[in-house]
Amino acid sequence: MTLSRTFTAAVVGILSAATSANAITNGVGKLPVMGYNAWNAFACNVNETIIIQTAKYMNEFGLLDVGYNHVNLDDCWAMKNRSSTGEVMSDNIRFPSMNELTDQLHALGFYAGIYSDSGWFTCAGYPGSFMHEEQDAMTFQSWGFDFLKYDNCAIPFDDIIREGMIGKYQRMANALAAVAEKTGTTLIFSLCEWGWSQVWLWGAQISHSWRIDTDIAPQWNSISSIINSASFITQATNHYGHNDLDMLEIGNGDLTYDEAKTHFTAWALVKAPLLIGTNLATISQEMLSILKNQEIIAVNQDPIYGTSISPFRWGINPDWTYNATYPAQYWSGPSENGTVFMLINTLSEPADMFFNLTESPWIRAGIQYSVRDLWTHTDNGTAVRSFTAMNVPAHGVVALLLKEDGNEPAGLVPPCAGEALSQCTAENGTSYS
Repeated sequence: MTLSRTFTAAVVGILSAATSANAITNGVGKLPVMGYNAWNAFACNVNETIIIQTAKYMNEFGLLDVGYNHVNLDDCWAMKNRSSTGEVMSDNIRFPSMNELTDQLHALGFYAGIYSDSGWFTCAGYPGSFMHEEQDAMTFQSWGFDFLKYDNCAIPFDDIIREGMIGKYQRMANALAAVAEKTGTTLIFSLCEWGWSQVWLWGAQISHSWRIDTDIAPQWNSISSIINSASFITQATNHYGHNDLDMLEIGNGDLTYDEAKTHFTAWALVKAPLLIGTNLATISQEMLSILKNQEIIAVNQDPIYGTSISPFRWGINPDWTYNATYPAQYWSGPSENGTVFMLINTLSEPADMFFNLTESPWIRAGIQYSVRDLWTHTDNGTAVRSFTAMNVPAHGVVALLLKEDGNEPAGLVPPCAGEALSQCTAENGTSYS
């Protein structure tokens, strides 16, 4: 993979008065970013050696080959003070040359990402970009970065900023657009404002992804809570703009294998960014195999359908119930290769999971479907009208790809499936009862 140090694209505008959700369609960020972020594994204990070694592990373990092509810094890379002329400076011990860092990452086949904050300081107390937006954007471009994560700490007083959340982030969006116009380099812009101010309604106007919730933790209750939050706002995601469910915790904490599979499946199929956040020096083969599931990744990186899967039935709870412990269980959505289904067993014990095919709006009545299991990588026969996943593990997941496989058998009773049964009517007007 050959990379230039700039990510050149026509500037179609991050405008101060965006007129539609497509205003950010500026040539980058069409698909969810895949890669690595150092925070969950290392926090502030990070340096150039760790970043480059991580990139080498990603090559060695085949992660770059399956699509993880970003390596992103998070907080704590900077000096505590700006230069006498206001430039932000990298820590001269841990990151002596950002240009050398990005050169090495590009030579290894990766794009390079950096972090800043929309306030006075970053969350760890380093210089934020407020009132230095264009200066910092130009610095990041000159250093060779391709991606910016932008946080939400140290917010200025109201009588100074005189902006809401949109305006606060628009400042950097405008700065990035100005830098793109001057240099031809367009950075992917990732908002990290923790789901404040209904970001899913406006994030696509000024960014390529936006965090929808608080920081993730490597426990099941955190995973289920974020899935619950995502279930109500799936319509916000499409090509060039993605709900961001936070970095992956696969390989961290006490997640079981099945919980880690559910975590990865949900993040991938709702088209969230997939940023690995574990120490790759110690990752197990079991967890690595989850991250490298190419059938799941293919849905996340679908070049035709950019939309998220969405719940069609909540399951344990009545539909549209907000429940961080027992989120929606039955999800589906279109893909270039068929209809994707995700079934999540939110119980703490194994369970069978049943659904009628036409509960999904993407399924055609009167058609039978071949069934592909995206985790066992097996073709599992034909589904006619319904499907049952047997013995789904506690907190486990089933991911299926259904493809049309001809007409269903003649003479099935009742003659209408699912919700249509209540209005099932013959051509002569006779209602089926």
